[in-house]
Amino acid sequence: QVQLVESGGGLVQPGGSLTLSCAASVTMSSIDVMGWYRQAPGKQRELVARLTMGGSPYVVGSVEGRFAASRDNAKNTVYLQMNSLKPEDTAIYYCHADGIRSGTLYYKHDFWGQGTQVTVSS
Repeated sequence: QVQLVESGGGLVQPGGSLTLSCAASVTMSSIDVMGWYRQAPGKQRELVARLTMGGSPYVVGSVEGRFAASRDNAKNTVYLQMNSLKPEDTAIYYCHADGIRSGTLYYKHDFWGQGTQVTVSS
């Protein structure tokens, strides 16, 4: 029904940069909120960034000043620009969507992408 496809992960040295993309199969106007999450080995999945359709995107304090989230409505795509990467940023990064409308109804559940691996190592 709704598909989210992440891309852009890879191996990068500390201090390097990567840009992640998440392409949605529905229009951005039909999604109330999208987010980026990450999960490191042995850790809980945590929120990294959130993009609400009616407001400005924000990132959590642990990545503030280094990461930035954005969206391109024409391409049905959201991005996560990651700069000054640190080893502790190593994780699988997931795209997430919630509050998706179909006509006048909402989907009962949220949706997750398949994840993309980001590894920061020298």
